[in-house]
Amino acid sequence: MSDENQQSGPITSEEIFRSHEGGKLAVVSKSPLATRRDLSIAYTPGVAEVSRAVAADPAMARTHTWAGRLVAVVSDGSAVLGLGDIGPAASLPVMEGKAALFKTFADLDSIPIVLDTQDVDEIVATVKLLRPSFGAVNLEDISAPRCFEIEKRLIEELDIPVMHDDQHGTAVVVLAALLNAATLVGKDLAGLKVVIAGAGAAGIAITEILLAQGIDDVVLMDSRGIVSRERDDLNAIKAGYAARTNPRGQIGGPKDALEGADVFVGVSGGTVPEEYLTELAEDAIVFALANPDPEIMPEVAAKYASVVATGRSDFPNQINNVLAFPGIFRGALDAGARRITPVMKLEAARAIAAIAAADGLTAEHIVPSALDPRVAPAVAEAVAACARAEAAV
Repeated sequence: MSDENQQSGPITSEEIFRSHEGGKLAVVSKSPLATRRDLSIAYTPGVAEVSRAVAADPAMARTHTWAGRLVAVVSDGSAVLGLGDIGPAASLPVMEGKAALFKTFADLDSIPIVLDTQDVDEIVATVKLLRPSFGAVNLEDISAPRCFEIEKRLIEELDIPVMHDDQHGTAVVVLAALLNAATLVGKDLAGLKVVIAGAGAAGIAITEILLAQGIDDVVLMDSRGIVSRERDDLNAIKAGYAARTNPRGQIGGPKDALEGADVFVGVSGGTVPEEYLTELAEDAIVFALANPDPEIMPEVAAKYASVVATGRSDFPNQINNVLAFPGIFRGALDAGARRITPVMKLEAARAIAAIAAADGLTAEHIVPSALDPRVAPAVAEAVAACARAEAAV
C-alpha cells in the first residue's frame, strides 16, 4: 500500500524543530466546560459521586476514568534509538512520538514518563507506585540486560499488560515479514536456518519468537561471535540461549554463522562485509535492521538474497514497530487482558503478515506500509480474540 499522502522533498532541520517546539502532545478535555452546569458535572460537586463509586468498586476506574485506556510510555533514556544513553530529558521527544503513534493508529491515550534513574529496583518501584494512573505499560529505550529484568518483574508484580516494545514489537514484525518472505521464496518455515546478529533486547526477543513459531535452527551472535555452549564469557541470559539455540554446534564469527544460512537478521548496528554474503544459501532472506545504517546496504544484499528488508522508510520492506505495538496494546486493553502472552504476539505477527499477503507478495512487499490504516485494527482484533480464548481455558 503506497503512502499517498507523503510529501515530496527533503526534510529540513528547521521543519523538524518547528514541529517539536512546545512538544508534540496536549491534553484535550472530552467534557464540555462552557457553563456552570458543565463545571458542576465535570468537577465539583458532581465528580465526587464518581469518586465515591470508584472507592466502593475499584473496577469502575477502568470504565469511568481514562486509566483503562491509558498507556504509560516509560523510559530511562539509556538506549534511545541509535543515540545510546542520552538520559531521560533527551529521550522525552521520542516518548512523545511514541504516544502520538498510539493515538493515531490505535486511538489510545498515552503519557510519556521518563525516569531519572537507571536502578532496576527504583524503576520497578516507581512504575508500581504510579500503577493507579494507567492501564498498561510500554517500556521503551531501556538498555539490555536491565530491560529484561525490569520487564519480567513488572509483568509479575502488576495486574496490567506490560511490554518492552524494543524487544517484542521488533520481534513481532520480523516474524510477520519472515512468514511472507519464506512463502515468497518457497521455503518451509520450520526448516529455515536463521542467523541473528545482535544479542541485545531485540535479538533475544526475535530469537524467542522464532523458537515459539517452531523454527529450531537459530544461531545467535554477539560482538564476540556465535553464542555457543563452548564459550565461557557469556552472561546468564546468553548462556541460557546458548543451551536453546545453535543446534548444529557452530562456532566462530559471522562468516562461519552465515555458511548455508537461509535468513540473516541484523539488529546489532555492526557491519557485514560483502564477501561474507557469498556463504548464504540460495534464495536467502536478509533483514538488515540497524538504523540509520543497515548492517548491509539493500543494493548490496540484493546481489545475494532474494528478499531484503531494512528498518528504514526510504527502502522497501520497512520493519517498523508501529505495525505491531499500537494494535497489540489496543487488543489487550479491549479484552481486559492482564498479560501480553507469547501466543498473542504470534497472532499479531500473523495478522500483519496476512494484510501484506492479501495485497499480493513481491520481493519488495512482504509487510504492509507503516501508515496502512488496516494494520492496527487487524492486530487488535487478533490479540483480543487470543486473549479471550486464553482466558476461557
